[in-house]
Amino acid sequence: MLRSFAARCQVAPREAPAAAQCQGGGHSSAAPMQRRVTEMRCFRASHEGVVLRAGNAVPGPAAVASGRKGLAERLRLGRLEDDGLSYKESFIVRCYEVGINKTATVETIANLLQEVGCNHAQSVGFSTDGFATTNTMRKLRLIWVTSRMHIEIYKYPAWGDVLAIETWCQGEGRIGTRRDWILKDLGTGSVIGRATSKWVMMNQDTRKLQRVSDEVREEYLVFCPRTPRLAFPEEENDSLKKIPKLEDPAEYSRIGLVPRRADLDMNQHVNNVTYIGWLLESMPQEIIDTHELQTITLDYRRECQHDDMVDSLTSSEPGQILHQEITNGSPTRKQHEHDGNLQFLHFLRLADTGLEINRGRTIWRKLIR
Repeated sequence: MLRSFAARCQVAPREAPAAAQCQGGGHSSAAPMQRRVTEMRCFRASHEGVVLRAGNAVPGPAAVASGRKGLAERLRLGRLEDDGLSYKESFIVRCYEVGINKTATVETIANLLQEVGCNHAQSVGFSTDGFATTNTMRKLRLIWVTSRMHIEIYKYPAWGDVLAIETWCQGEGRIGTRRDWILKDLGTGSVIGRATSKWVMMNQDTRKLQRVSDEVREEYLVFCPRTPRLAFPEEENDSLKKIPKLEDPAEYSRIGLVPRRADLDMNQHVNNVTYIGWLLESMPQEIIDTHELQTITLDYRRECQHDDMVDSLTSSEPGQILHQEITNGSPTRKQHEHDGNLQFLHFLRLADTGLEINRGRTIWRKLIR
């Protein structure tokens, strides 16, 4: 079943003529941006089954055989891997996705993770309403909601850089599922970030959590790796650490944050990425000026509506920070007493009731200009 379904969903395989055209000469004297555009054009052509001939793009045999694909699907630079168990997609960092350090912001990274996750769900036939639900889930009015998100960025991409993001999902006991990501620089192939998340099932009407049934597990596990595959396989990695509750009085705060209309997602709730921005709003400016975010972990506890008012609290977390060095795409940990890394605890609450929305932890490394 998996093989036949994956074959139907998979974007057309590469065509040899396109690959040959892309590997030809003439790149050595091209400007960096022109080379990126050429590489991306060839990458897109190879995944769509398009053959490049004399500067023109014509449909290759695979594209013709694929039938009636939507325009977005044909133009999207993503596809299921050959085994149907993970999905890869590439993105160019745009100018409006870059922040004060002239690199992509963590909100940009989080949005891309969300995008590639949704595209993966769509590519295997799950719903496109933003919930990535299976047939059984839709019948029972069940949806997935994020309970934890952990992101580590080892090198932020700059404007015009091309990211290749791979994602996959798998079971997480009887209470939910998890989704992992690996981020690479498409030009160098080096790992520049990793992320993982946990999701639980909730009734869309009652807003109460519900255990994952065997019927639902059978529907989505067919698209998951047969053996556990973790973006963070290291023992005692930061993604596993509990986040203590930050108590008042906090060292830093931003009071009375209000959701904008643009912060609402297609389901009329505040988007998960908005919480990241709110959390960072209470960071002291002197840290923003001298450090960059390396790691962020969020535990989601409560939904936020469009008419809620939110308080953002931040305090430094005591304890020794471990320095990360990248070796063969995976971080190794070494102790450095004076590496300049700083760690903070965060707390978002409803302003009127004080109820917890989420809590977080961030690690900041010294900014090298």
